[in-house]
Amino acid sequence: MHWLNSLQEKIVMSRRLIYSRDIVAKYNISYPTVTHYTNLGFFTVVEKRGNKRLYEEEEVKRRLEQVKQLMKKGYPLRLIREQIIR
Repeated sequence: MHWLNSLQEKIVMSRRLIYSRDIVAKYNISYPTVTHYTNLGFFTVVEKRGNKRLYEEEEVKRRLEQVKQLMKKGYPLRLIREQIIR
């Protein structure tokens, strides 16, 4: 089983993970927005360290771009969620 844990660690390390506070700083959105988007299912928490949440950065970037594009077209978050979470 040790080899399995080692493999899992390598998989996690190969993904770029980002803390919620870093999402706030890098993408200029508020912390409550990060939490709201997480609750809606736009962002997936891939790991927790204490009370800190880690997300896969590529997913966050991709989802934020999708949300922004659809919001510009006038879609409400409810419909955006239906489009993104299929």
